[in-house]
Amino acid sequence: MEETQEKSLQRETARIEIAATKTPFEDVDEGVRLAIQCAADKKATNIVALDLREITSFTEFFVIASGANQRQVQAVADDVRGQLKEKLGLRSNRIEGYNTADWVLMDFGDFIVHVFEKNAREFYDLERLWLDARKVEIPEGI
Repeated sequence: MEETQEKSLQRETARIEIAATKTPFEDVDEGVRLAIQCAADKKATNIVALDLREITSFTEFFVIASGANQRQVQAVADDVRGQLKEKLGLRSNRIEGYNTADWVLMDFGDFIVHVFEKNAREFYDLERLWLDARKVEIPEGI
């Protein structure tokens, strides 16, 4: 009987992997690259960019970043918005969540920047929701 129990506890697990190639950093819009750089300059963590061009029509890219607290989330959002306006003349169509700063969403049309406080990012888990999107290869020096 012990042998039967041992075998029943040792089951094989299957791992599902989506074999999507990554989008090279050079192939993304200049605004997306600048938003990523701004977030990195303000010490945002866990910066991810998702290429949505093949799966949705409302935008082309998501930039997702985390701040340690609400002040840092606002600082990252301010820098992204300011630099995109100053250097590329891009203005956000909509900004949501700035006052509470748990999740700041900035819609620039072709791309959307999400800046999360750490706990809110874990709760909403956009990377899981958009699992079928291709990730953008972000260079290590950023």
